[in-house]
Amino acid sequence: MSDARTEARKESILGHPDMAWRPVLSAFCACLIGIGLARFAYTPLLPAIVNAHWFDASTAAYLGAANLAGYLAGALLGRHLAVRWSVVTVLRAMMLLATIAFFACAEPVSFAWYFGWRFTAGLAGGALMVLAAPTVLAHVPAPRRGLVGGVIFMGVGVGVAASGTLVPLLLQGGVTQTWIGLGLLSTLLTALAWGGWPHEKADGSTPINSEPVVTGRARSITLRALYGEYALNAAGWVPHMIFLVDYVARGLHQGVEVGAEFWVLFGIGATLGPVLAGHLADRAGFGAALRLSFFIEAVAVALPVFDLGRAGLIVSSVVVGAFVTGTVPLVLGRIGELLPHQPARQKAAWSTATVAFAIFQAVAAYGLSFVFEYSGGDYRMLFIVGACSITAALTLDLVTAVMTSRSAR
Repeated sequence: MSDARTEARKESILGHPDMAWRPVLSAFCACLIGIGLARFAYTPLLPAIVNAHWFDASTAAYLGAANLAGYLAGALLGRHLAVRWSVVTVLRAMMLLATIAFFACAEPVSFAWYFGWRFTAGLAGGALMVLAAPTVLAHVPAPRRGLVGGVIFMGVGVGVAASGTLVPLLLQGGVTQTWIGLGLLSTLLTALAWGGWPHEKADGSTPINSEPVVTGRARSITLRALYGEYALNAAGWVPHMIFLVDYVARGLHQGVEVGAEFWVLFGIGATLGPVLAGHLADRAGFGAALRLSFFIEAVAVALPVFDLGRAGLIVSSVVVGAFVTGTVPLVLGRIGELLPHQPARQKAAWSTATVAFAIFQAVAAYGLSFVFEYSGGDYRMLFIVGACSITAALTLDLVTAVMTSRSAR
């Protein structure tokens, strides 16, 4: 009888035709608002804000950094907020907070005002990243977690794509109207997600994958190594996330419009990547899929170094974009493999991984900016450093696998 109830609960969450994707849709909307729009929409808005004389270029760049700082704070605080209040309450509050931040940025009241709201938007994004996907995936039957995780994080990719398409269209009406437009879109997405969050207890089914569950000390070593791999991977994305458009526009002298085209390609990859990665993980296991992703990423990040022309840049943009979002569900799924039946520990581990990601990405952004200036504007050096960082992540994963395998004998 109890087994029948368990199956019925699973069916009600992801099997019933009317309810199948409601929790997944809610988490998708949370990622789209908190990361896809709150972070990436600022990239094409930055030159418009400078041109409108709201802030000068250096000040506007600091405002962009405020979002990264807020993201780190949200990653640190998200789980603690969910302990004090219900996780659904926190998720709804963070989506509302991010929405309010869009409207608050519609006027350049002052630097402090703008900095505070960009920080707030980042905080909301960090908390949503830590809480949204684990809350939903805990209710998903194990054989479908890779695909469902991919759909959830596809929201980030949709935001990247929107930043290269929707924002330029909105900017035709002015900067203020663009922020208001983003706020209205965020309001719609928040309303869409509001009633879809799951309230039932998490599913405790055994994860199904191709790799044995790691136990004891070996599991602790593997988990810590995973934090390092995710952090190194985040640093490896920075050359494309920050410098790709500038490299095409100024480094290759092709202009801003052509550079924007490659950002759209990056966004298309980011939209498709999570679903493809999740589909692979459901068949090969999250650990194996993650190793393969590191290898492909390292090659794709390095492609601009070899002067392969437009075709090489297209492949590099799409593939790196795909793994910028595609690696996220792989890491979250790998945590689930290492900590089965332990939703609380999974959320804590995911929070730690997200914090490591945020720190390394912020440090890499500032570090590579220094390298770029010190090297006299050598873009190739940036892509080399990025490829080396991801290669280091793959090396760490392989070395850890060998170490834990020997200790298990």
